[in-house]
Amino acid sequence: MNRNRNFSFQLAKHFQNHAAIYVFTTMLFIIGVIFGAIIVNSLNAQQKHDLFHYLTMFFGQAAEGEFASSNEMFLYSIFHYMKFIGLIWILGLAVIGLPITLVLLFLKGIVVGFTVGFLVNQFGLEGFFLSFVSVMPQNLILIPAFIIVSTGSISFSLRMIKQLMGERTKETLPTQLVKYTVFVIVAGLFIVAAASFEGYISPSLIKFVVNY
Repeated sequence: MNRNRNFSFQLAKHFQNHAAIYVFTTMLFIIGVIFGAIIVNSLNAQQKHDLFHYLTMFFGQAAEGEFASSNEMFLYSIFHYMKFIGLIWILGLAVIGLPITLVLLFLKGIVVGFTVGFLVNQFGLEGFFLSFVSVMPQNLILIPAFIIVSTGSISFSLRMIKQLMGERTKETLPTQLVKYTVFVIVAGLFIVAAASFEGYISPSLIKFVVNY
């Protein structure tokens, strides 16, 4: 009980101390999503046709159940997402990694916005339902994880900058590193949940919607 209270207290304190960075990273991601949706309208007819043809083939295969095995999809997803948050963690250890972290988070927003925007643009209401089962569920888990890791990365980089400038902090750098790593591990649990959904549940939902 005491451990749970202590963890909850530390978690609440973390969000309170880093509220400004969380607001910034969240807004940056949302701007990326909006930008990605806008890009859809800037595609020429040939580009839209090529993407539409690819998606039609993909959903045709989905209707026939021609997916990779659930285990393969799970392993691919978890490796892909873990690689991303691992990269963000590494970037947080270097001062120069701060702007790269911001760019990667922005690009993630663009990918989500473009994917949903293109499906809705090309398939209308059906595209909305397809994005609802194939893109949105796991991203409701992934997006908080990416924002948590990015915020931790930015925060750690800023603290290193302060120490390089001679400013004293209440906690030593190793202590801050441990806390930063713990939050990355917590985000990894989100990744496992999202990869499980993407591998074992999402294919069945896509097949159901496509056939319907």
